[in-house]
Amino acid sequence: MALNNEKESIVTVNNVSKRFIKSLDLAGKIAQRFGADIREEVVHAVDRVSLNIQDGEVVGLVGESGCGKSTLGRVVAGVHEPSEGNVLFRGKAIENLTGKDAKEAALKIQMIFQDPMSSLNPRLRVQDIIGEAPVVHGVVDSGNITDYVEEIMLRVGLDPSYARRYPHQFSGGQRQRIGIARALAVQPDFLVCDESVAALDVSIQAQVLNLFMRLREELNLTYLFISHDLGVVEHLSDRVVIMYLGRVVEVAPTEILFSDPNHPYTQALLAEVPRLETRQRKFAPVKGEIPSPIDPPTGCHFHPRCPKAFARCHQETPALKEIESNRFSACHLND
Repeated sequence: MALNNEKESIVTVNNVSKRFIKSLDLAGKIAQRFGADIREEVVHAVDRVSLNIQDGEVVGLVGESGCGKSTLGRVVAGVHEPSEGNVLFRGKAIENLTGKDAKEAALKIQMIFQDPMSSLNPRLRVQDIIGEAPVVHGVVDSGNITDYVEEIMLRVGLDPSYARRYPHQFSGGQRQRIGIARALAVQPDFLVCDESVAALDVSIQAQVLNLFMRLREELNLTYLFISHDLGVVEHLSDRVVIMYLGRVVEVAPTEILFSDPNHPYTQALLAEVPRLETRQRKFAPVKGEIPSPIDPPTGCHFHPRCPKAFARCHQETPALKEIESNRFSACHLND
């Protein structure tokens, strides 16, 4: 997928797939040997996704639960290895990097998780949660770590006098700020934010979103912002990527996508965003349920739920094509 090259691409995802295989246990192998129709379960979490993210850009990644957006984020962040394809950081394949280059790439791409309570070590004080990695990786000397942690805490809006407290002694919004501080402590260039405000109250969400925007300006950060909340994505993102059942179905600049969605799935999602002008309309969610990634539909994955589907959609997988400048869609209707 080609994009304009006004800025350098910081992360490039090339034809990445990720599958999770659940092998048969002993009982299953015995049953299979005796003729039972049992096989390994293969979850097709991400299916041949390509994506370019430019330096300084905020890309929103949107889709229903189970569409593979969090898995894609984890592949980009290096938490999962891709089953196929590769991820490039500043033009170099991460899987081929060694030594100092591999370490640098691992530090420059950091991830902020949805639930800070489960991603923060409950046995460590905040000063250790934030300060451990920069000392281990030589970002800062151990003798200067106290001042460094204080600086990071102030940057994310935390009182440095709380540095010796444990995670359970903070509110949800404060814990999320600790998670952000931990990621910033190793001086990254690129942050993968996986539903980073989904677990917070609406008023706290606004504060954390404003923090993300301020940090972007101050530190020249690039974000892959994963969310199911279209309102949040519209507020924060320069460009939006829509995923459905492991595949990217539409990519467009935020303003264009929200004003004139192309793919039927994107149209269905945006039709149900609450707006003042549609307040008297009856809510009608996208019909049907998202199919299982263990046994995805043939052709276009969205065709069982698509009101515009026709015969070709059942048989042929639509390619993600450029339909306008810097705008892509995977739908046979564009042909």
